[in-house]
Amino acid sequence: MTLASRLRFLWLTLAVVFLDRASKAWIESRPSDHSPHLVIQNFFYLVDSRNPGIAFSFLAGLSSPALRVFLICGSLIIIAVIAWLLVAGRGICSLHAAGLALLLGGATGNVTDRILHGAVTDFIEVYLHFLPWRIFNPWPAFNVADSAITIGAILILIDVLFGRRSDTPHSSS
Repeated sequence: MTLASRLRFLWLTLAVVFLDRASKAWIESRPSDHSPHLVIQNFFYLVDSRNPGIAFSFLAGLSSPALRVFLICGSLIIIAVIAWLLVAGRGICSLHAAGLALLLGGATGNVTDRILHGAVTDFIEVYLHFLPWRIFNPWPAFNVADSAITIGAILILIDVLFGRRSDTPHSSS
């Protein structure tokens, strides 16, 4: 896949960042009484939640300026690595490039939130009553960026596990 082909996937990154920022701005503009707003009974609710930690609110109780700087710097490094993989990854296929573009958009959306507000805005809450465990019921609140990161990781995993690989070694002659 050529560089130009890989760079075409940046529209996906930009779409994720736009949808993430727009959805968070909408949630933040609504008057909040901090109670869930029903969308689909017993399944899908809108909430207004801030997460100063990382996934599943891990480290949220340790919120401090040092942690915020660490998470922002760590996120920026991850964004740089993902961007480099997308630009320099000559052997990647379209599925892998789409996954990287989704990861890049999601990471950019969340770090933007962390820079602007000191925490990530989460607003989607899902109840999974069919699961036998109650530990994630409701599932921890998430956002558009988190969804893009998850879908991107799944696409990359599918490519790694099931993607076509060349069996012939490259000859140097």
